[in-house]
Amino acid sequence: MSEDLKNRDAETSFGFANVPESDRQGLVNQVFSKVASRYDLMNDLMSGGLHRLWKAEFINMLAPPKSGTPFALIDVAGGTGDIAFRFLDAVGPGGSAVICDISKEMIEAGKSRAKGRGPLTFVQGNAEALPFESGRFDAYTIAFGIRNVTHIDRALAEAFRVLKPGGRFLCLEFSSVEMPLLDTFYDAYSFNAIPRLGHLVAGDAESYRYLVESIRRFPDQEASAEMIRDAGFERVGYRNLTGGIAAIHSGWRI
Repeated sequence: MSEDLKNRDAETSFGFANVPESDRQGLVNQVFSKVASRYDLMNDLMSGGLHRLWKAEFINMLAPPKSGTPFALIDVAGGTGDIAFRFLDAVGPGGSAVICDISKEMIEAGKSRAKGRGPLTFVQGNAEALPFESGRFDAYTIAFGIRNVTHIDRALAEAFRVLKPGGRFLCLEFSSVEMPLLDTFYDAYSFNAIPRLGHLVAGDAESYRYLVESIRRFPDQEASAEMIRDAGFERVGYRNLTGGIAAIHSGWRI
């Protein structure tokens, strides 16, 4: 079988559906083009504000320097700016951030919130082929974005490539609930309430149904940690948040 035929036949998940790999990124882009204008509001409503605590812990784990030492962050799939803004508030005068997102609409939403924050740059780009030279950044973050990447292994390889030796990788993502009873409640809430909220607030239940389904198809904590190790990172670990509803994964490019 030719390589072209193999690629054409390859399928991957889009929520609970299987779709051709070549179609998936376009479908994901459609989701985020629809939800961009209400993305941050929906995050508050869906999580009851918990995402703010998770993101604060995320930046605490990064612990950016306050001494004025140059420190460059790339935040991938960070279009609306939540992580980069928190980073810039926490880092000293040597800090700078680049937000790289494949979605033009998410970037526009982020720019509208930036309000002159700096030094901050927005770049449209694919996590699987970042438009940056190797060894440029001191830290790489991605929050609630990696499960929307078609080839996660390629995105992790790119994270490793653009980090300097000694650079830090941090990923915040929904994960596998590890508390009895909470998992049952979380499933019922996710599959019933979140699409309804999406319909009421954003006029789009289907995009939020995909987002819920994509969480269930994403590898659990141990499997995700193993993928990060396979990309070359060392001292890999994770920290569960709220019983495993979310987890922060960490690794270092040594």
